[in-house]
Formats: sequence, structure tokens, C-alpha cells
Amino acid sequence: MARYFDVHPDNPQTRSIGKVVEILRGDGLIAYPTDSCFALGSQLGNRDGIDRIRSIRQLDDRHHFTLVCQDFAQLGQFVHINNAVFRAIKAATPGSYTFILPATKEVPRRLLHPKKKTVGVRIPEHTVALALLAELGEPMLSSTLLLPGEEEPLTQGWEIKDRLDHVLDAVIDSGECGTEPTTVVDFSGDEPEIVRAGAGDVARFA
Repeated sequence: MARYFDVHPDNPQTRSIGKVVEILRGDGLIAYPTDSCFALGSQLGNRDGIDRIRSIRQLDDRHHFTLVCQDFAQLGQFVHINNAVFRAIKAATPGSYTFILPATKEVPRRLLHPKKKTVGVRIPEHTVALALLAELGEPMLSSTLLLPGEEEPLTQGWEIKDRLDHVLDAVIDSGECGTEPTTVVDFSGDEPEIVRAGAGDVARFA
């Protein structure tokens, strides 16, 4: 049964954020708000968390998981990034973008795309998500909360609690989220490729 946390969108309660991070560190799986839509999140080394996300979303092993990072210093530990790509990504973050890049050895193998050895990374522009990451002190493994067979992600914390109570450990509600997932840009090739057009403006990478 998922614990429900009603968190202020601009001044998240330290106590509530701390309790959610305790759940994450105890190998829990959470639903939390971002600047694009709600997402599922678990601690990076949580093997069971990966399997639970795959099960909830019915994902195959070619799905790119995302490491949600607090800042660029953190992001740079987990992906290889050259100067030109760094400048392009820096100009678009924080924001509603996920970037696919070659992973460093810091990324658990189970998270990598099996052929490309890549992983998604992003820095959200959302006060509650950033408060979580600051308290956790490391990136969070994440995936959009889009259920199988549905065209739009869930937007209400209470609805997520109602529908996924049996498979989550915590739900953070800080008001209604958007319905559009991040724009995904693949920087692992010679030219940037728009994999998914979403909440972030694609024009800057076209």
C-alpha cells in the first residue's frame, strides 16, 4: 500500500521529502511530479525497482531508462559528453528534455540499452523533484508514468494512489502535472536525433 504525501509545490516540506527518500533508500518505488508529467522513480541500485517499473509499464529491454539528475556535475558522472553536445544540452536545461548519451561505467549494466550501451539523462525544472534529488544525493532511476494501452500519463496524485496503490510504496502529490512527457533527443550518433517530440521545444535541436 502506497503512502500518500501532499507536498507544497513551491516550498516542499522537508519532513515529507525526507520520508520519501527513506522509502527510496529502502528499495521503494515512488510516483513523483516533474516539469513534464508524473514519473516512476527508484534508487539507482535498486534491482527490484527496475523490474517493477518494467512490469507496471510492460517495457522490453530496449527501453531507455532515465537518470534524473540534480545538476550538471552529477549528470557528467554518468554519461560521456563532448564540448559541442555539452553546450547544446546546457542551453536546454533544466527543462523538459531527456538526452540519450553513451553511459560511463558508473551506470549499472541492467539500465543500459543492450546494443548501444546508452542511457537517458535529464535535469528537471521542478521544485519538488529537485528537492527529492538534493536529499537523495544521487540520480534517481526514472520512467514516465504512462500505463500500457493509455495515450496520456496520469495527471492527478490521488488517481495514481487509487490505481497503483498495490504496486507503489509512495505517491507525492504537489498539484496537477502536465500530460506531455519530455522531448527525447538522442546524442549518441553523429547528429542529434529527435526520438520523441514532447514538452520541450524540438526546434532548438532540429
